[in-house]
Amino acid sequence: MKKHVHGGNIYQHQNCVDFSANCNPLGTPESVRAAAAKWLDRLECYPQVGCGPLREAIAKYEGVKPSQVICGNGAAELIFTLCRTIKPSRALLLCPTFAEYGQALESVDCHLHYYTLTEKNSFAIQNDFLDVLTPELDMVFLCNPNNPTGVLTGRNMLERILEKCRENHIFLVVDECFLDFVKEPDSYTLKSFLEYEKGLFLLKAFTKRYAMAGLRLGYGLCANEELLERMNACTQPWNVSSLAQAAGVAALKETAYVETGRQLIFEESDFLKKEMKALGLTVFDSQANYIFFKGDADLYEACLAKEILIRDCSNYPGLTGGFYRIAVKKHEENVKLIKALKEITEGGK
Repeated sequence: MKKHVHGGNIYQHQNCVDFSANCNPLGTPESVRAAAAKWLDRLECYPQVGCGPLREAIAKYEGVKPSQVICGNGAAELIFTLCRTIKPSRALLLCPTFAEYGQALESVDCHLHYYTLTEKNSFAIQNDFLDVLTPELDMVFLCNPNNPTGVLTGRNMLERILEKCRENHIFLVVDECFLDFVKEPDSYTLKSFLEYEKGLFLLKAFTKRYAMAGLRLGYGLCANEELLERMNACTQPWNVSSLAQAAGVAALKETAYVETGRQLIFEESDFLKKEMKALGLTVFDSQANYIFFKGDADLYEACLAKEILIRDCSNYPGLTGGFYRIAVKKHEENVKLIKALKEITEGGK
């Protein structure tokens, strides 16, 4: 297992424009900041156990029952709690994908199997993925769109995967944290299957949608209420702070903010891809609020020298040096990135 390294290390690189973490480029809504700030005068109070009002608000937002919602200290906590609760013996992961799935599974001594996504196939899942969904597996993690590639798995393939998992009694976890930033999220979400699929768990987060990474707030959707009860029994009390709960309730009302951020990302993503391709970089079909691309092996260091922080993806299993990910940000920041990349590429000629 390669070292677990993430984007967003602004503490070590304080003077850089951070393209390594993929949050809403509009920043945290003022209503969310205000809701969290109100609790600063009540820090002596314990948070509400069970996150009742927040779960009610999430259920209304997602169109599910409150009893089908579980909240966590970020989606990452839910990943670990789910693995501790189910304790799978064998699990399947995409390669590359988000590192926390494998880390959480290994923490319960689960044996990992990998399905390798290849550059030849544009890092997209192929039909042979269905062949590896055998009864020997207990759990499968999918990230859609995948992180770090941003590649979407289509609806038809998702339904075939879900059917194969049902047939073979495999618990399917689908991370939909980045679906908010694709053009037609309703065409890809598996929420409509929740009521009928007890072996389906959907991961969501406030982190990306509302730029709330520092508050740590995520949630899961699952119709298996007995499983959610067991997960709660595996979770420490007061795992979601009062500030995060209040901020979450306020954030769910910010529908105009979310749509404005989406439209900005669509426009700026097209701008970045066009400019990066013109510089000779290999740009893949990322459909999220980040762009996955290939460049020189020393591009990370070269960008850092220009006070630009990008995500070096060489620590992802299945990737080598030269693969990178950048967040889609506001236009003036994106222009600064393109300027730096142009200077770097022209300097190497």
